Amino acid sequence: MKATLTRVGTLLVLGALAASCAKQDLVGPQPDEPQASSQEADATRDSNLAMGNPSGAVASTSYPTNYLMSKSQYALSYHRDQGKPNWVSWHLSSAWLGSTPRQDNFAADATLPSGWYRVGSTSYSGSGFDRGHNCPSADRTGSVADNSATFLMTNMMPQAPTNNQQTWANLENYCRTLVGQGYELYIIAGSYGKGGTGSNGYYTTIDAGRIQVPSNCWKVVVVLPEGSSDASRVTTSTRVIAVNMPNTNSISTSWGSYRTTVDAIEAATGYNILSSVSSTVQSTIEARVDSGPTS
Repeated sequence: MKATLTRVGTLLVLGALAASCAKQDLVGPQPDEPQASSQEADATRDSNLAMGNPSGAVASTSYPTNYLMSKSQYALSYHRDQGKPNWVSWHLSSAWLGSTPRQDNFAADATLPSGWYRVGSTSYSGSGFDRGHNCPSADRTGSVADNSATFLMTNMMPQAPTNNQQTWANLENYCRTLVGQGYELYIIAGSYGKGGTGSNGYYTTIDAGRIQVPSNCWKVVVVLPEGSSDASRVTTSTRVIAVNMPNTNSISTSWGSYRTTVDAIEAATGYNILSSVSSTVQSTIEARVDSGPTS
């Protein structure tokens, strides 16, 4: 009798477990459902240079045109003689985002080496060009300090207003949309060339020649599901968005119109943008033009 009761008890427990598993299968995430909420719980703030140092910038005054500046919010290569960054690199995940409002406290960067000209908050005034963020204010809303860091003038480039306020901004917004879908991004942005057309016409420099106006503004976005060891997780199927926009006020507001390859941007700048990624993977993803959604 005891053996019979034991067998019945075992069958009841197994039946309950089966029902429980079946219920979990029914209510579990379906393939087409977004996984953002669970992934956001794992979001971290990772190295802003995880994908590499595109120009081999060095934190030494012996390299005034390729001077590495590493902040907790982003890293950059600064060009003393052009008064702007060559490139800025940053990580973006939900861990960087919060409710801090835009500070709008544009300021000279006091961490530039002594004796170097420091572009100020009014250096662009009357030029017809915006103080265009490389790392956007809205990508750093976790604290006042984080947001204020994006308003340092070492993070700015002279950008045609239509480009900055519409085309460039639309891509920035799309990047944060991807974060909301559970992805983390590595973004590298910069400018090159000389001469752009702002609201006051064509200029090659502003601020009495101390700031060079670029001809092009570019950005590379590596899109990954949240995780760790990020550079090693980049594969030949990883989505990489690369854009190269003319710095003009007549630019289209559709950022997707300016998609290009990482290879093309590297050819124009001389950089190795994803240097920490396997060279075999680089050869595939850097030759491909993104064809994914734009909103």
